[in-house]
Amino acid sequence: MEAWVGLGSNQGDPVEQLREALRRLEAAPGVEIAARSSLYRSAPWGDPEQEDFVNAVVAVETSLDAPGLLQILHAIERAMGRIRDERRWGPRSIDLDLLLCESGTRAEAELQLPHPRMHQRAFVLIPLLEIAPDTVIPGVGPAQACLKAVADQAVTRLPDRW
Repeated sequence: MEAWVGLGSNQGDPVEQLREALRRLEAAPGVEIAARSSLYRSAPWGDPEQEDFVNAVVAVETSLDAPGLLQILHAIERAMGRIRDERRWGPRSIDLDLLLCESGTRAEAELQLPHPRMHQRAFVLIPLLEIAPDTVIPGVGPAQACLKAVADQAVTRLPDRW
């Protein structure tokens, strides 16, 4: 199964945090990195009282189902010190979001696919479209068509430092 994962960090050294998360994801059984976007800097979404984020998207080929892949992502977050507290959209050492799976949609308490707000976030759409320009978001439409609605969200490509 092919899946797309969003990565983000705004604590410590965010670029290194993303590198470490990618190393851990590459080492996970049943997961192979198929493509990775450039790194992007973006203003915090939802809660502006924090540092800017560094974001990226990776495509993975996996023998896992969507819940299994999500478990791997959460395990990586925990191992890297992510503490899920009550502050929604707050600072994060690492954030790994399962955005899409080629296996389709899901609507469960623990897992919603596609990610319910991905089409509203330039920091997801821009790196996703870099590696998968023909992406169609189930229930929304072509990801490319969503860019106009998020044009006011500043996202800056960083020099490749993966």
